[in-house]
Amino acid sequence: MDALSADDPVLTTERAHLDLARRCLAEMQLSAEAIFDAASDELTSYALGKLRAERLAHLRADPDAPPFFGRVDRTDEGARLEILHIGRRHISDSDHEPIVIDWRAPISRGFYRATPTDRMGIGLRRRFGFDEVGELSSYEDEHLDRGEGLGLASEILREEIERPRVGPMRDIVATIQPDQDELVRADLDTSLAVQGAPGTGKTAVGLHRAAYLLYTYPDRLRRTGVLVVGPNAAFLHYIAQVLPALGEGGIEQTTVADLVGHVPVRATEPAEVAVLKGDARLADVLRRAVLTHVAKPAEDVLAIIGTRRYRVPVHRLRRYVDDARREVAQGTLRWNAARDRLRLQLAEDIRRQREASGGAPSDVETQKLARSKPIRDFVDAGWPTLDAAALLARLYTDADLLQRASATALTDAERTLLGWPAAPRSVRAARWTAADAVLIDELVGILDGVSSYVHIVVDEAQDLSAMQCRAVARRAPVGSVTVLGDLAQATTPWGLGDWAATMAHLGHPDAAVAPLTVGYRVPDEVIALANRLLPHIAPAVESARSVRAGVDALRFAAGPVAAAVGESLRFEGSVGVIVADAGVGAVLVALTESGIEAHEVADEADSRVTVVPATAAKGLEFDSVVVLEPAGIVAAEPDRLSGLRRLYVVLTRAVSRLTVVHTEPLPVEMT
Repeated sequence: MDALSADDPVLTTERAHLDLARRCLAEMQLSAEAIFDAASDELTSYALGKLRAERLAHLRADPDAPPFFGRVDRTDEGARLEILHIGRRHISDSDHEPIVIDWRAPISRGFYRATPTDRMGIGLRRRFGFDEVGELSSYEDEHLDRGEGLGLASEILREEIERPRVGPMRDIVATIQPDQDELVRADLDTSLAVQGAPGTGKTAVGLHRAAYLLYTYPDRLRRTGVLVVGPNAAFLHYIAQVLPALGEGGIEQTTVADLVGHVPVRATEPAEVAVLKGDARLADVLRRAVLTHVAKPAEDVLAIIGTRRYRVPVHRLRRYVDDARREVAQGTLRWNAARDRLRLQLAEDIRRQREASGGAPSDVETQKLARSKPIRDFVDAGWPTLDAAALLARLYTDADLLQRASATALTDAERTLLGWPAAPRSVRAARWTAADAVLIDELVGILDGVSSYVHIVVDEAQDLSAMQCRAVARRAPVGSVTVLGDLAQATTPWGLGDWAATMAHLGHPDAAVAPLTVGYRVPDEVIALANRLLPHIAPAVESARSVRAGVDALRFAAGPVAAAVGESLRFEGSVGVIVADAGVGAVLVALTESGIEAHEVADEADSRVTVVPATAAKGLEFDSVVVLEPAGIVAAEPDRLSGLRRLYVVLTRAVSRLTVVHTEPLPVEMT
């Protein structure tokens, strides 16, 4: 870091530019507010109002963040060409001259990737440090043209990475590393699977990639959109502020459960049943169940128009039906779209007959004929209307239907697992499970289709079943995906355990798998402890290493838990208390009785102390973590492997320090 003094000329100059950037940003906000909404019609007025709201939301996002965090001086043969300040959004003056360059702009790439050996046209890279009120307080220079580069030895970079926080996740635009930047800036048509060890920033990479794609491909993405899929509501709350802070508020965020939420989930089931329902073979079973409702035409369709009779003969009816059946089986035609097409085909057949006999039927007459009773009766009898939930309930309760649909796909034992002992009083009364909801979504896709996106980001994808992958893939039939996860953190029995299989079921079998193994957030002491579990839970996964030494980052204590939390509160930042699910209530009571205010993670209260059920810890981070009874966390899972994977997740949630509180012996795999 360059030597600083009260009258350092560099600080003086850069503070002046910071003030200029803030003034220009304020002027841009005023200009956005003044977008004149006096259109000649209601539709145009609505469009102008929406434009103004979006522009203001973009300019006002994250008002406490400094307008820029870095600078590069572009040079050519030693001569300085231009100075660029890099920030979260583009800022220009009244003459439209750039004051700050958006971090996503191609010209900003060198700030993240330039090195002394590959300068990318950059002579100087400067990072800025800011105090608690957002004022510029320090800077670091890397003279790349002199062969000087700090890399991760940058003090400002380290302080920013380690900066304590309370509440939701924040962006990492000031600290993106070259390996992360390469993934963030992959083009829109590229699908990726990011195998990221704990603390490597894989979630941040996925979110910043979404923001980058919207910036780079606005025409392709603004209307059709980007979807972010997370594992649970707590995770979505945790990441909720990242994209708005980057000026992107139009990205949809949801969970797999909400994505397939066609029916209420009111029941659970044994793991072996859920695993079977997540198997890709069920897709074939469901499609066959739908196609069993196709009836082979047995007689002509007769239509009387005026005094004339017109027949559509059986051989043409069979051709129409066979064509539709084949396309539905191939997945290129939806069931209900086929119903509409059959009606129109019959009406057009009769239209051609009328024209051959000298008539001239209009389009209106043909449309009316398509809705006539003889044609409606034929289609309803041979290609009936189906309801996804009702059909799945029938499949579970009608042994003959299940046998016909699964004769070549399932065994008798598997059919027994799927069957319900009795039919529910009604479809509404059915007690659906989470796996059932995914199957119903598959049927909805066959019958009607679902909304689609050009790009989908899926986090914690290692936990998805094949059928859940198909649910995601349906939403991007011609688009791309960014898949984020860690096979060592797989905690569901239906997880595929292999990125090649996951990407195949997501519709991108040739996608590259990009590993992230350098941790920037989790201290090395903590990573080393968690890595002891890897040979037992994921021997093929490369162990992570951290760039942070983590002095005194790990300690063990005998309790009580309130004492460990109190000790953690001596340090800055958030505190997460992670415990086996059944112990959450008792821990909340114990903390309250000790005078420590704490909230459960589901409260969305952004409390400084948060009590987290072990099953909800995935994807979350806290400055300090207190883990209570690792052996109990392992024992709470249905088997030892799942328990150790859950423990691996729990142990890697700490950004600065981890305290393990236990009176029971630690799992032998930890020692």
